Amino acid sequence: MSWDDEIVVRDVTNAGLVVSDRINRDVAAQTDLEEALEASRYTSHPYSTHPREWPPLVEVMDTWELPPVLIERYNAAGGEGTALCGVFPEIRRAWASVDNSLFLWRFDKWDGQCPEYSGEEQAICAVGLAKSKPGVFVEAIQYLLVLATPVESVCCCGRGDGTDPYEEVSLQLLPEYTIPSDGVTMTCITCTDKGRIFLAGRDGHIYEMHYTTGSGWNKRCRKVCLTVGLGSVISRWIVPHVLKFGAIDPIVEMVVDNERHILYVRTEDMKLQVFVLGPKGDGPLKKVAEEKNLINQKDAHYGGRQSTGSRPSNRSAKPSIICISPLSTLESKWLHLVAVLSDGRRMYLSTAPSSGNSGAVGGLSGFNNSHHKPNCLKVVTTRPSPPLGITGGLAFGALSLSSRTQNEDLALKVESAYYSAGALVVSDSSSPTMSSLLIVSRDSSTQSSASAGLGTTARTSRALRESVSSLPVEGRMLYVADVLPSLDMAATVQSLYSELEFSGFESSGESSEKASGKLLARGDLSTQHILPRRRIVVFSTMGMMEVVFNRPVDILKRLLESNSPRSLLEDFFNRFGAGEAAAMCLLLAAKIVHTENLISNIVSEKAAEAFEDPRVVGMPQLEGSSAISNTRTAAGGFSMGQVVQEAEPIFSGAHEGLCLCSSRLLFPVWELPFMVMKGGLDTMSEDGIVACRLSSGPMQVLENKIRALEKFLRSRRNQRRGLYGCVAGLGDLTGSILYGTGSDLGAGDQNMVRNLFGAYTRSIETGDGRTSNKRQRLPYSPAELAAMEVRAMECIRQLLLRSAEALFLLLLLCQNHVTRLIQSFDVNLRQELVQLTFHQLVCSEEGDRLATRLISSLMEYYTGPDGRGTVEDISARLREGCPSYYKESDYKFYLAVELLERAAVTSDDEEKENLAREAFNFLSKVPESADLRTVCKRFEDLRFYEAVVRLPLQKAQALDPAGDAFNEQLDAGIRERALAQLQQCYEIITSALRSLKGEASQREFGFPVRPAARSSLNQASRDKYIRQIVQLGVQSSDRVFHEYLYRTMIDLGLENELLEYGGPDLVPFLQNAGRESSQEVRTVSAVTSTRSREGLSGAPIPSKQTKYFDLLARYYVLKRQHVLAAQVLLRLAERRSTDAGDVPTLEQRRHYLSNAVLQAKNTSNSGGLIGSARGAFDNGLLDLLEGKLAVLRFQIKIKEDLEAIASRLESPQVTSESAQNELCSERNLNADTNFANTVREKARDLSLDLKSVTQLYNDYAVPFELWEICLEMLYFANYSGDADSSIARETWARLIDQALSKGGIAEACLVLKRVGSHIFPGEGVVLPLDLLCLHLEKAALERLASGVESVGDEDVARALLAACKGATEPVLNTYEQLLSNGAILPSPNLRLRFLRSVLVVLREWAMSVFAQRMGTSATGASLILGGTFSLGQTTVVNRGVRDKITNAANRYMTEVRRLALPQSQTEAVYRGFRELEESLISPSSFELY
Repeated sequence: MSWDDEIVVRDVTNAGLVVSDRINRDVAAQTDLEEALEASRYTSHPYSTHPREWPPLVEVMDTWELPPVLIERYNAAGGEGTALCGVFPEIRRAWASVDNSLFLWRFDKWDGQCPEYSGEEQAICAVGLAKSKPGVFVEAIQYLLVLATPVESVCCCGRGDGTDPYEEVSLQLLPEYTIPSDGVTMTCITCTDKGRIFLAGRDGHIYEMHYTTGSGWNKRCRKVCLTVGLGSVISRWIVPHVLKFGAIDPIVEMVVDNERHILYVRTEDMKLQVFVLGPKGDGPLKKVAEEKNLINQKDAHYGGRQSTGSRPSNRSAKPSIICISPLSTLESKWLHLVAVLSDGRRMYLSTAPSSGNSGAVGGLSGFNNSHHKPNCLKVVTTRPSPPLGITGGLAFGALSLSSRTQNEDLALKVESAYYSAGALVVSDSSSPTMSSLLIVSRDSSTQSSASAGLGTTARTSRALRESVSSLPVEGRMLYVADVLPSLDMAATVQSLYSELEFSGFESSGESSEKASGKLLARGDLSTQHILPRRRIVVFSTMGMMEVVFNRPVDILKRLLESNSPRSLLEDFFNRFGAGEAAAMCLLLAAKIVHTENLISNIVSEKAAEAFEDPRVVGMPQLEGSSAISNTRTAAGGFSMGQVVQEAEPIFSGAHEGLCLCSSRLLFPVWELPFMVMKGGLDTMSEDGIVACRLSSGPMQVLENKIRALEKFLRSRRNQRRGLYGCVAGLGDLTGSILYGTGSDLGAGDQNMVRNLFGAYTRSIETGDGRTSNKRQRLPYSPAELAAMEVRAMECIRQLLLRSAEALFLLLLLCQNHVTRLIQSFDVNLRQELVQLTFHQLVCSEEGDRLATRLISSLMEYYTGPDGRGTVEDISARLREGCPSYYKESDYKFYLAVELLERAAVTSDDEEKENLAREAFNFLSKVPESADLRTVCKRFEDLRFYEAVVRLPLQKAQALDPAGDAFNEQLDAGIRERALAQLQQCYEIITSALRSLKGEASQREFGFPVRPAARSSLNQASRDKYIRQIVQLGVQSSDRVFHEYLYRTMIDLGLENELLEYGGPDLVPFLQNAGRESSQEVRTVSAVTSTRSREGLSGAPIPSKQTKYFDLLARYYVLKRQHVLAAQVLLRLAERRSTDAGDVPTLEQRRHYLSNAVLQAKNTSNSGGLIGSARGAFDNGLLDLLEGKLAVLRFQIKIKEDLEAIASRLESPQVTSESAQNELCSERNLNADTNFANTVREKARDLSLDLKSVTQLYNDYAVPFELWEICLEMLYFANYSGDADSSIARETWARLIDQALSKGGIAEACLVLKRVGSHIFPGEGVVLPLDLLCLHLEKAALERLASGVESVGDEDVARALLAACKGATEPVLNTYEQLLSNGAILPSPNLRLRFLRSVLVVLREWAMSVFAQRMGTSATGASLILGGTFSLGQTTVVNRGVRDKITNAANRYMTEVRRLALPQSQTEAVYRGFRELEESLISPSSFELY
């Protein structure tokens, strides 16, 4: 076997048994808290102190001052206001209230924000945070902040930005979610994880705030009293308070057990009440127990017996209960509540009638019991108070009295306390100088010996022993809370441990952060590889501080960092045990422990050296020195005088540490199925779907940790470091001590020891070959013991590697939708999958078989009709990630030659193809050793083009693996030879392509053509084989060959096949093709297919590159990459050329731009926008292209106009005088010829490249008086006008004058209709109606008066209406503006003409009203009025419009009468206004219009 690469299934199986045994022992060592407390009653030292020389067990990580605004507000109140404070760890916020103001700020880092809420007039008396119920609020509202005042209780919602749930939280008052207090002052608020909100009143009752979305008469928020009946409610409202008898016992604390759905209440008189919330936590509140004399009950329970570890306390004052806290099911199944007393003692209470300890020491019986129904509250046991005067140099339980006077009270004076997951924090004020924090947590060093406790020491090893640490604190401790782990960490822990029955996740509806924090109750040793350091935040009167609990691995890390004396390291190993300490060394050496700061290489190396140091981890040895010294039995008991046939080897702490570390990493997955059935009734159901139990993230985390540990072991073996490295580094040598040696992988059960590696046991022989008769006295030599231990560690390393590969395989299956892969499995196979554990997947033949089936399904998915990749891709990942599950065989070249000969003589096509494929499979393993010219020609004769393409490419890669052909640092001769070898390989493929495209010669490469090659192929078959060659070539990773293939295909006219089957590097090739330098052609461009538009435009495109860019645009269109196609077409449209004969015409440019616009428009309907392409589209690519196309149309129109002008100037029918009148009155007649040449030159200049709209306006349109185009360009450019809009007005005046000179009023009106309708609405800037109206009316009057032209009364008005697209109001307003200014219209005749035009406009407006009133369609109204109107106008609007027309007609009737003209001239106009007015007033006469 290959020691480095292969995994021996037998070794993995044996190591799996060791891991299973280690896991079972760890599980058995997890004792219920009740059992540990009971055992601690018989020990003399329930508390221990931390060694002074070690790094501290608890330390202050950071401190923060209170927000200045809070201090200022509190000082302003003079210290007499109502002040509360607390911490909401769910949202990383601390809070404090001063009177009616609430302050909220982030406690883990100061971001400068401390928002204040002061929406209530009354002082805040209670604050609580509740998780919002699903479906009531929007998704952004995750939590509700509940504020209680003496008058009312209100809800505020907290919102986050969605990216970081802790980064920003905003408060918003919910006025509809407010309830009155009804005269009851609330003392505290607590909430369940299901969103229920409970409020405790000073009247001793519990209230619940119900809130819903609200509908109809139902209120959205209401208050319900849960602890009174109907009589109490009536008495509250009818009987005055002065007439009520009995003292009121206010509630001071409420806590919720979300796992057991129990609400605990503590009153001011130390009365404890128990309420159940229903089986699922959503039922009605029901009281099940109430106890008042719990302290007396405790004394009676123990009958006056005092624990050995307790000390005398002052009994003058009765102790009081400071706080209560529920115990998680992970801590105890039968203890449910802990109460901390003012003298430091802890009472552990239960709601069960009897203890659940069945007496099975270390068993799982306590964990497997279902939750009981609470029906009482009783004290089970009491923990003595921690000792005072904690110092680092004291031994277990000792007291330091040097700092206290004799008459000073020795009892603790606890002001406040906090308990969570096995940790207790109390504020001690017994010292008159300064308060201190006593922090009590489980002593991890006792856990390391729990699993080793046997016989009479079993009870002692399971006893609860706690470490006590003291921290000075300024001020008084007000509040303490756990800092919850990060969301990612919590999600990982929850996914890994959610299915374990005794983890506490199965019944809790808490968030993953809270649930994962409860895992700390298992102890640091079993969780420090996955959980970070525990952190708490302490809120005191002087500020806040963050306290961290150093795990044992953190203490070891600090010892290694500080270069501490070796005696401290030895003390650490002695205190925790060699196995546990070695496991921690592995965590640091492999860097798989979670730390805030990265583990340095120095610490990692020191940890590795400690792991390998026999002075601290020990050496493997035999158990005892005589036949009767081994007194351990399989049952773990004590057997006096039992005769043992053979002493068993005991391995060193290094082996034990490796077993511990490996088993704890694998513990969450080892004995659980890796697949689960979802949706079905059972595992045999066909309706359910099979999915991975773990999500991808946790599996990746676990795989990384396991691979890091295995990598460390492999590196030490390769470096031959330590006992394991020196021995295992010898490898698989003949006669190696690693093989053929008796071996034991553990020091546990004797039966397991004998059976694990029985196959390796050998007899120790003497020099003459005879069996030694000293075997029982000395069965193994020290060298053999070392080899046995190293052999066992190597097996575990292989197990780790196999487990990491199994996780990689599962992760790969999840990434490729394992449900889809398994849907074709039959019911029996699906059942096997969901029942197969991870242990079986790693260690059993059945697991290997099912893994092979899963891989087969994965390969079918990748290679099927709707596959998602190639075999090469998935195979490479499988070979790299899990080679022990995915194996391949090698083939030899001579076998392939034999197969090709057989294929050449067979007549069966199917058999021929099968033989050819089999030969190709052999040759692909050794391509560099094959004569490809001959072999590939045979494959070509067989029409097996896969080998024709793949084998030359594989040989090219083998011939030049380092890329010497393009290494500029090498000699030119070396590069040329390497390139020549590559080209010979490439030519084999291209020659096959040429032979299929055209008529190939009868002899190629000196090889006679076989009959199969001479047979003619039809065109369909040729096309099929061409496509096959192209597709196979594109799949290659050889980019140089791709360019060679692409050029050949373009030369052969295979452009369509190239575009359809080209690879991802086709785009860079087409972009870079045509360069002069051959070296530049060969270099693979780094430009991606999503290249930006700026990179595609700018430089001139040579004529020989145009075809490549045309192909590039076609490629993008074919691939539905419309934005990129539009960019290439834009560059083709804008391209410049130094060769005058290669300049594209404007029509060609317009064609390119039109297609570019079409592609840009198709972008919105395409799903191919990614990366920079989407950015280009979003930045206005379509607008840019449409703008360029519009400017190009202007350019084409100007060019055509200039050519028309030049033609008229050069035409013999056009005299010099007419040309002068048509173009410019000041042009010299002798310069007509030169002017015509200038116009021609300008037209030719327009044909060279694209011009900007500014160039077209200033250099072409204005100089040649193309005023109509000038106006269109002004409108296109969104001309907003200068101060007085002189440019647009002057341009219009010139255009109208030009039209009047050409065809009079009729021509001017036509121009106005044509141009105005294009640019309306111009908002009075581009379309100056006042100028046009005055200019045309004056010209019409003058021409009519002079008799030059017959002008109708309605011509100008209707032209203006047409220019405004039928909109009458702008035209009417223009006439009204001009008529109102007497200075503009001084002539009565001109005013009369204006009034005639106004009459026309008013009639058109009236007709629009008529059309709507008569129900005429929009099309009919448009025909009548020359415009459009809306059918949605109401009758009231029509009436208003008729009133406006009537008033205007009446006003203008008066205006007509005022004209100083004969009545004969004005009578017709006056009558028209009057008839219009009457028609609007009398609907019966409306038919006139």
